[in-house]
Amino acid sequence: MRLSQYFIPTLKESPKDAVLKSHQLLVRAGYIHQVGSGIYHFLPLGRLVLDKISAIIKDEMQKAGAIELSLGFVTPASLWQQTGRFEKYGKELLSFKDRKENDFVLSPTCEESITDLAKQFIKSYKNLPKNFYHINLKFRDEVRPRFGLLRGREFVMKDAYSFHESYEDLEREFLNMQQAYCNIFSRLGLDFRVVEADSGAIGGSGSREFMVLADSGEDTIAICNSCSYAANLEAAKRKKRQNDAPPPKAKLAKFPTPNVKKIEEVAEFFKVDSFYILKAVVKKVIFSAEMQRAPELAYFFIRGDDELEDVKALNALNAQNLGALELVDASVEEIRSVGLYEGFIGPYALKNITGSELIYFDLDLEEESGLICGGNELDSHFVGVDLSEFEGLRYADLACVKEGDLCPLCGGSIRYKKGIEVGHIFKLGTRYSEALNAQFLDQNGKARPFIMGCYGIGVSRLMPAVLEQKADELGCVWSEAIAPFDVVLLVSNLKDEEQRKFGDKLYDELMAEGLNVLYDDRNERFGFKMKDFELVGISYGVVIGNALENGEVEVIKRDGMKKVISKSQTKAILEAIRTLGGEQ
Repeated sequence: MRLSQYFIPTLKESPKDAVLKSHQLLVRAGYIHQVGSGIYHFLPLGRLVLDKISAIIKDEMQKAGAIELSLGFVTPASLWQQTGRFEKYGKELLSFKDRKENDFVLSPTCEESITDLAKQFIKSYKNLPKNFYHINLKFRDEVRPRFGLLRGREFVMKDAYSFHESYEDLEREFLNMQQAYCNIFSRLGLDFRVVEADSGAIGGSGSREFMVLADSGEDTIAICNSCSYAANLEAAKRKKRQNDAPPPKAKLAKFPTPNVKKIEEVAEFFKVDSFYILKAVVKKVIFSAEMQRAPELAYFFIRGDDELEDVKALNALNAQNLGALELVDASVEEIRSVGLYEGFIGPYALKNITGSELIYFDLDLEEESGLICGGNELDSHFVGVDLSEFEGLRYADLACVKEGDLCPLCGGSIRYKKGIEVGHIFKLGTRYSEALNAQFLDQNGKARPFIMGCYGIGVSRLMPAVLEQKADELGCVWSEAIAPFDVVLLVSNLKDEEQRKFGDKLYDELMAEGLNVLYDDRNERFGFKMKDFELVGISYGVVIGNALENGEVEVIKRDGMKKVISKSQTKAILEAIRTLGGEQ
């Protein structure tokens, strides 16, 4: 492609609202153009990169046995109403009425659509398993779109859905998709981690995220220093904690503790480590409308030096099928209305005082003794608390994993890293097939709901993710597999007849060798052309300048701006490119 005939509208200045370098560079280098809040056009360069990413995804999905189709972007709202997600998804789900007053949604994801499709056409176990995928436009009405393509409202996504007759087969396909995703992100040249995650609004019993490691990532993930364990903080686990500080040695007794409310004040008052103090966190639970249940207070006990992870707490409630939608902090007035005092709440007689069934203890506290807790009356605490003497305590994983905690797999030290989520796989089970009455006949002729899996990749999100990890101070740096062109030819002086003719000849010869070449034949200063080369991020540049008089050209690798002098013969230039690329 001759650049004089192409379209790459580069800019000197970044958009005022662009905070991340990926957003700045994609706009400045002419890959995207914003047309509305969270909505972008993909310009020619952006389309090339998007297509290359999609091609890699398609190749690996087909190798893994998935079948490509294309589902409609507009979906009848009735399907979402049947699964209950029309309400649960909230205002991020954009809905509208057509001219006949029928309700529709712009799909942010396609569980309902694909399940309805399987219901229509898959009737027997003999037709299972099946894994369908497509790459298509999606829409999520983000309340605050930001960071360019990383959090836009309109985006391109690859989503796949598998159908099975057994959970064993679902597990097989789950691992199959995990490997396919690892292959995809490896081919994209990314440093990533497979992360244990929470299923969120999609639902299901198990999920894993694929995180590109980048300092600008929105998500904090817990990573082991010694093994491959990685998890989102909402799902991270740890080994049971130990503490070298001596525990308080006392028989069960109630002590007056006037105005001693905060954990650090209690620790100082009793001269103990806060590890041995029971912290009570009180939350008001908001239930889904279908539960027809007024908000209630829930009580979560963790160690004094831990923090409650709200998603884990919500999951603990919903493990009892309570239909809890949200947790909000309980006010002082709400706490006192049930006969309790903030800072003095403990497990003794708590159920009798409050009448609540929503009382939970962190797993780290199971069978623990030598603890201190609130006395459930003003200005008092119990010491010598032994939880093994309580009956019917409900334990759950509630605490947020901290740096320095021990890995649940190998006992190594946990540290935090920032990551950008680019993929997510779920074990859905029968969550959608039961809601939509999607069934097949098993080997005994009995109707059973499909067992399902779901597998998503943010295709357009991968573009900024790559740049957040690889771009430098000069501009875009792409993995060679997805760079818009392989090579750019930079003629230093177009008025030099010899340079221009050689550029024309080399362009034709490199194209004949199968390279995707951009020929910068614009009548511009050489410095201007070099700035655009650095900004756009084409993998290699060939500079045709005064050295041509000696039969030489300069070959530059964009990643790291490494340079070599090469003979001007096409074969020599190709060898220089291979050498710079690490191929021998």
